[in-house]
Amino acid sequence: MSGAPIYKRVALIGLGLIASSMYWAMKRHGLAGEVTGFARSQETRATAREIGLCDRVCDSALDAVEGADLVVLCVPVGAMGGVASEIAPALKPGATVSDVGSVKKAVIEAVGPHLPEGVHFVPAHPLAGTEHSGPTSGFAELFENRWSLIVPVEGSDRAAVERVEQLWQGMGALTDEMDAEHHDLVLAVTSHAPHLIAYTMVGVADDLRRVTDSEVIKYSAAGFRDFTRIAASDPTMWRDVFLTNREATLEILGRFTEELFALQRAIRTGDGDHLFDYFTRTRAIRRGIIEAGQDTDAPDFGRVKKG
Repeated sequence: MSGAPIYKRVALIGLGLIASSMYWAMKRHGLAGEVTGFARSQETRATAREIGLCDRVCDSALDAVEGADLVVLCVPVGAMGGVASEIAPALKPGATVSDVGSVKKAVIEAVGPHLPEGVHFVPAHPLAGTEHSGPTSGFAELFENRWSLIVPVEGSDRAAVERVEQLWQGMGALTDEMDAEHHDLVLAVTSHAPHLIAYTMVGVADDLRRVTDSEVIKYSAAGFRDFTRIAASDPTMWRDVFLTNREATLEILGRFTEELFALQRAIRTGDGDHLFDYFTRTRAIRRGIIEAGQDTDAPDFGRVKKG
C-alpha cells in the first residue's frame, strides 16, 4: 500500500540498520520521491550501491544533503555535532533536520547550534532495532508497530514536527511526543541500563574461568542467550549512548544496585515471600508489554527471523 510522498527528497547520513530500514520502508510505502545516502566508510558506500540502497549514494555528506527537504542523521550520537557542522552550509532553506539517536538532550545541544536560521530541527528516536548493523541489515518491516518518539525543541515549527511524525507513521510506527530530559530518563530505564547489565553479565561469564567458553555457548539458557544478543550490539553506538546520557543512566543503575542488594539479602536470609512478591510484580510488567503489542509470548522472544 503506497501513499503520496511526504518529502520530495530525503538524505540519510549514515547507512546502518536504521537508515537502511528507513530507505526500504519509505520506498515500499511511497513516502519519499528520491532518497540520497552517505556513509563515511568507502566500503559501506560500495556495499550500499551494490544492494541498491538509496536512489543515489553520494561520496560526501554535502552532496547528499544538497536540495534535501529532510536530512536524517543516522550516525552515533557522539558524531552528530560534527556532522551537523559539516552539512550546515549545504542545507536547503526550509529543510528539516532530524536524527534517530537514542539520546536526545546531548544531541540537541550538539546539533542545534550548527543549524542555520530557517532550517527546522525535529529530533526523533525510533524504538526499534536488532543486534545487527551495517547497510545489509535493514528491512522495511523494522518499524511496524514500534514506537518512534518525536522530541521537538524549543520553538519547533509545528508543521515540520507533524510532517516528521507523519513520515514515521507512514513507515508503520506508532508515534508520541516527549521532552528531551524525560526521553533520556525513560530510555535509561527501558534500554540503556538493560544494555549495560547485559554487557556486564556476558563479561562476568567470560571472566568466570571455572565455567569454560564451550559450556557457556553449549548450555546457554534462554535468559543468557538474550543477554548475548543485546551485548552483540554496535560498540561505538553504545559507548556514545552511555557517555552522553550518563546522568540518567547512573541514576537508574543506582536504583538497580539497591534492588539487587535487597534481592541478595532475601536469598541470603531465605526470605521466600519477598522473592515471590517481587517476581510476581515483575511478571505483570512482562504481561503488560505483550498486551500492548510490543512483543509476543512466543519462545523466540517475538524476534522475526529473516530469510
